[in-house]
Amino acid sequence: MENVESKRDKFIRIAEARTNKIISMIQLLGNCSNQSSYDYTEKDVSDIFNAIDKELKLARQKFNTTDDKLTKFKLNR
Repeated sequence: MENVESKRDKFIRIAEARTNKIISMIQLLGNCSNQSSYDYTEKDVSDIFNAIDKELKLARQKFNTTDDKLTKFKLNR
């Protein structure tokens, strides 16, 4: 008999793997902070973390339970 994975179990399996991969990549990015090996500016650091923050915000919005997609477009008068 087939063992059918529930949606919840599938979410947990995939979300845990992807989250752990992201955490590992962030830790790897942190290795670039070694100034004896790398040359970077404060702007570089700001640009990197602004890009990460932007993507995190977009990803978090996808989990928002309110259905913003049903809001109708309306121009201001």
